[in-house]
Amino acid sequence: MNNMIIFGIIGLLGISAAVWVKDERRQDILFIIGGAFLLAYSIYINDAIFIALQIIFIVSTLFELIKINKTK
Repeated sequence: MNNMIIFGIIGLLGISAAVWVKDERRQDILFIIGGAFLLAYSIYINDAIFIALQIIFIVSTLFELIKINKTK
C-alpha cells in the first residue's frame, strides 16, 4: 500500500475520532492533525478542491483552538 494512502487513512481516522472526544481543546487538536494528514494526501492526489477545503478546515479549527485557549 502506498504511504500516502496511509496518510489519508490516518487523517480520516483522526477526524472521525475527534467527533467522539468531549474536550473541545483535544477535539480541535485531533481535527488539526487529521486535517493535516488529509491535506498531505489531497496534495498527493492533486485535488485542488480537496486541498482548498482542507486548508479552510485546518485554519478554521486553528482559530477555534486559539479562541478556546484565550478564554481559559
